[in-house]
Amino acid sequence: MKLSLRLRSILISAIGLSHLACLSSPYFIAPQALPTLPEELAIFAGTLPPTYAFLPSPTATPEPAGIGGGAPALPTTIPVTTLPTETSAPLPILYNAQAGDTLPVVAVRFGVSVDEITSPDPLPERGLLQPGQLLVIPRRLANTTRSEQILPDSELVYSPSAADFDIEAYIAQTSGKLRSYKEWMKSTGTVSGAQVVQRVALENSINPRLLLALLEYQSGWVTGQPSEADRLLYPMGHVNPIQPALYHQLIWAVNQLSIGYYGWREGRLTELTFLKDRYRARLAPDLNAGSVALLYYFAQIHDSQGWLKAVDPQTGFPAFYRQMFGDPWERAAAVEPLYPPGLEQPPLSLPFEPNQVWSFTGGPHGAWERDGSYAALDFAPPSSEPGCVVSGAWVTASAAGLVVRSERGIVVLDLDGDGKEQTGWALVYLHVSSEDSVPVGTWVARGDRLGHPSCEGGIATGTHVHIARKFNGEWIAADGPVPFNLSGWIAVAGEEAYEGFLIRGDQVVEANTNASRKSLIMLTDADLQRE
Repeated sequence: MKLSLRLRSILISAIGLSHLACLSSPYFIAPQALPTLPEELAIFAGTLPPTYAFLPSPTATPEPAGIGGGAPALPTTIPVTTLPTETSAPLPILYNAQAGDTLPVVAVRFGVSVDEITSPDPLPERGLLQPGQLLVIPRRLANTTRSEQILPDSELVYSPSAADFDIEAYIAQTSGKLRSYKEWMKSTGTVSGAQVVQRVALENSINPRLLLALLEYQSGWVTGQPSEADRLLYPMGHVNPIQPALYHQLIWAVNQLSIGYYGWREGRLTELTFLKDRYRARLAPDLNAGSVALLYYFAQIHDSQGWLKAVDPQTGFPAFYRQMFGDPWERAAAVEPLYPPGLEQPPLSLPFEPNQVWSFTGGPHGAWERDGSYAALDFAPPSSEPGCVVSGAWVTASAAGLVVRSERGIVVLDLDGDGKEQTGWALVYLHVSSEDSVPVGTWVARGDRLGHPSCEGGIATGTHVHIARKFNGEWIAADGPVPFNLSGWIAVAGEEAYEGFLIRGDQVVEANTNASRKSLIMLTDADLQRE
């Protein structure tokens, strides 16, 4: 096919503009009206890559009613300024590892293979990288979000910096709707707004300062008296008729924050899709997890234009957060890194009494809600009755510690004994029957009884105990750089949540929700002697 002189000149101009754009503007801009190709170039529309990092989703579908309406028509043409050019190989990226980074996850974020990453210092294949370690990484990504960090990790999780933050005292000094708000909950009866925030923050280990700031930013509930119906019913900005009122709105919000934070931390999230216009944006690979959590959250309630405004460090939510609670980076400097160099799990035992055969019924899955960190494992006691029946077996302490919570099927052990589950190692047990459960303030030794496994506390289809770990308020992935180790059994994730294995030497136990023969496991006297 011969090209006309006009067409050839357009192509030459396009190549020049593309090269200039790559040099001067490496980040995306939100899409406005995309230009239409000249007729001569329309034949290339399906082959040229788009200029913007915001891309129309190939699987865009209308949104369900009540959650933003139908998706807009997506552009069918794209700019011509993106023709590939003959250029020299780009210089590699010099990246300093952040706390919590691992080599496989860094490779996923930068779009390279593990073997392509080099460093002047030794690189662990699986374990945590040293914070600040220099990595040399090939430059593969072009259009990404900005890499400016807008929220420290310690301001996202319920970390040591918030351990002494008094939610009730703070709200008592305000004059907004939250101060007088009451909500009835099936598990506890009528509770105050402060109690709702405290419960959601504790159970999900999300910083209460952040929840309060988002609530104020979205609806003015903390200092104002909103009258608009949407702000009263959906104070976190998520318009969904089946999730009204404060508790459900906060649960939705912490799910989005957790997906962003732990999806980035564990290498499952590299891209945002904006709910309202279905555009996509690749995340800058050098962002921290706390920043990604906010970027993800606002992508669920805004289109790409509104998202840019919300995350703007000078005029958006980050600036609003500073005004409300002071400089978060100053607080972070006193407690980060949350993952100290060389972090190791203390010795832990299987969470049941010796010489009883239990079943490993859940491989790595959500620590609290279904989304977020895959930090939890499930074990079920022997039973002659299916379903939810309180067992006569006992859940036991996997390590010595102080009981800092014991309520609604939950028992939390603080292993450093300072009385704060936001500091150091903590073990969270769920579905422990309130009957005969250990009271708050009890110091337990390893192997001491905590209570009976049941279905109490959250959704469960059968009697079992759910156990997860936290360190400095952050959920620790069961199959991660600090793997869950119970009596020498190491957790390995499967392809999907709840699938997986426990491996000790050449022994393998396979997770199965139906308690098959392959899922059986026992704590033996020999295990106790080794521990």
